[in-house]
Amino acid sequence: MKLQDLTLKQFLERTAANEAVPGGGSSAALSAAIATALTEMVANLTMGKKKYAVVEERMKQIAAEMSANRAYLVNDIDRDADAYRLVMDAYRQSKETEAEIALRDGKIEEATKIASLVPMELAERAYNLLEPMMEVLETGNRNAVTDGLVGLMTCRTAIMGALLNVRTNLGGIRDKAFVAEMTAKCDRMEKETRDKEQQAIQWVKTML
Repeated sequence: MKLQDLTLKQFLERTAANEAVPGGGSSAALSAAIATALTEMVANLTMGKKKYAVVEERMKQIAAEMSANRAYLVNDIDRDADAYRLVMDAYRQSKETEAEIALRDGKIEEATKIASLVPMELAERAYNLLEPMMEVLETGNRNAVTDGLVGLMTCRTAIMGALLNVRTNLGGIRDKAFVAEMTAKCDRMEKETRDKEQQAIQWVKTML
């Protein structure tokens, strides 16, 4: 059974078990999916209200965007686990001869790159949702503004967690150009994500 098909209780029990999967990467994907659900909820609570008629169409667009992205993010729960298993399989390759060692090293490098790219894709997808999440906060139903902020904060956690997984995997990669490019992306997104979250928190506080 896929991780995404487990009940919430089952997923938490599997996470708490003495196994590496599901781990932080799968939890980051779940967090991002929860974030989209909360934002979509606020958008839906805005629709049909005369007070918010001017943003009705935009809320429909954002709700659809959140729903579409959630489908990808839910799949990322399993993609992260699969990427981890790929790395573990590479490390289990035979290393009895020099040829086997060289083959094993190549497989480890390839698998570790994949294990870096998967959480990076998650981080980028979640990062690109911060702006529409902020838009829902600022123009959506004020009665649900704290729900929207919880969504944005949860999205921030997903991004930072995914980027942490990227950095962890970069430590085992020999391709310096790949590492430099991915590190620069991490640095930029981490800073901008923190800034956006603080902006959202301060704005919501003025509404309470």
